[in-house]
Amino acid sequence: SLDFWKLLYVLLKQIHGGSWTESDAIGAQVRFVKWALWYHGYGRPQLQRLPADGSAGSRELLLAFSWLLHCPGLLELLLARNRVQTGDETSVCTCEDDVPKSQEDTSETGPEGRVDVRYLQWLHGRLRLQWCSLHAQHQEQCKLLHKIHLFTSGSHMDQNLGHFSVTEADLIRHPENYKQLLQLLESETTQLEAFLEWKQLEPVYWQWMETVLDDMAEEGNMCESQDADVEKRRLPEVTSCRPWAAKLAGQMDRLSRDLLVLQEQLHQLVAQRKAAWWEKVATGEELKKERFSATARKAQESIELKLRGLTSLCAPQRNRMHGLCRLVLRNKQPASKMAFGQCVSKEAAAAVSAAEVIRELQLREASLQRELQQLQQQCRHRLDGIAELLEGVICISP
Repeated sequence: SLDFWKLLYVLLKQIHGGSWTESDAIGAQVRFVKWALWYHGYGRPQLQRLPADGSAGSRELLLAFSWLLHCPGLLELLLARNRVQTGDETSVCTCEDDVPKSQEDTSETGPEGRVDVRYLQWLHGRLRLQWCSLHAQHQEQCKLLHKIHLFTSGSHMDQNLGHFSVTEADLIRHPENYKQLLQLLESETTQLEAFLEWKQLEPVYWQWMETVLDDMAEEGNMCESQDADVEKRRLPEVTSCRPWAAKLAGQMDRLSRDLLVLQEQLHQLVAQRKAAWWEKVATGEELKKERFSATARKAQESIELKLRGLTSLCAPQRNRMHGLCRLVLRNKQPASKMAFGQCVSKEAAAAVSAAEVIRELQLREASLQRELQQLQQQCRHRLDGIAELLEGVICISP
C-alpha cells in the first residue's frame, strides 16, 4: 500500500506540475492523492475513508490507478507533458468557456462587508496595466520570432517548415547543446517505446481488472446483510453499469430531439424577422441616405455576427481547436493555404490558418461584447432603482 500511495503521488504531482521529494511525509502524500483524485472526478467514498498513514487500501488504490489510466488518460498526459519541444509553438483555443452565465448578484453584505469602489477601481487599473505590459511583451516576442523565421527561410531540410525555430537556431550557434538535446530525445523515445509496448498488453490488464471488479462486487454483496447503507454505496458502477448507460443514452436522444426542434424554431424565427425587416426597408424608400446606409451596414454586420454565433452554437462542435500548434511562416501562399501549425491533440487535425483562428476569436469577442452590454444595462437599471429610493440626492453619472 505504501508503494502504491507513493506511485500515485509521484504521477499526480507530475500532472499538476508540482515538485516532489523522497522526504515528503506519507500523510501529506495520502492527502494530496485523495485531493487530486477528487479533483479529477474520482468520487469513490471508500478511497476517501482509507487511513492517512497509508497502511491499507492496496485494492482501492489499484482501482483508482486503473481509473486514471482510462478516464483522464494518465499516460497520454505524462507523454504530452514530457514531450521535447524543438519548434516554436503557441496555444490555440477556440472552445467555449464552461463558465456559468450571468446570475443574480448575491453580494449584498452588511456595513462591515462593504468594499470601497475606489479600491476596486485601483485594482481594475492595476490589472489593465499588467495586461498591457503582458500584451506588449507578447508582441515583442512575436516580432522576434518573425525575424528568426524570415532570416532562416529556406534553410530547413523539411520543406513543409522551410525555416528554423528558436531552439534550432540556438543549436546552430551553440553546438555543444546538441548532447543535452540528444539525451532528452533518447529519453522521450524510450518512453514512447514503453507506451507502445503497454498498448499491446493493455487488453490483458483490463481483463484482469474485470476479475478484480467482480471480486469487489461479490464482497459488497456479502456485506449486504451486515450493513444495508454501506451496500447501497458499494460499486454502483459495477452492479448497474448497463441500465445507467441505457438511461443516459435515452436522455441524450431526448436532448437531441429537443435541440433539433429548437433549431427549427430558430430558423423560422430568423426567417420571420428577416421578412419583417425587409418589409420595413421597402416601405421606407425615402430613408435611403448616406447616414442610413452606414447604419444599415453596421446593423447588417451585427446581425451577421449574431447569426454566425447562433449557427456555431447549433452546429456540432467539430471546428473547435484546442492544444499546441507549431508556428510555421507562410508568406507566399494564399490565405486559404496559410498554415501555422498542426494541433497537438488526440485526433489528427489538419493545419489551421491564422485567418481562421482570427475569425473564431472575433465571433467569441462579439458574443462577449453582447454579454457585457447586457450586464451593463442590468447595472444601470439597478442603479436607477437605488437612486430613486434616495430622497434629496442628485446622482450624476461620471
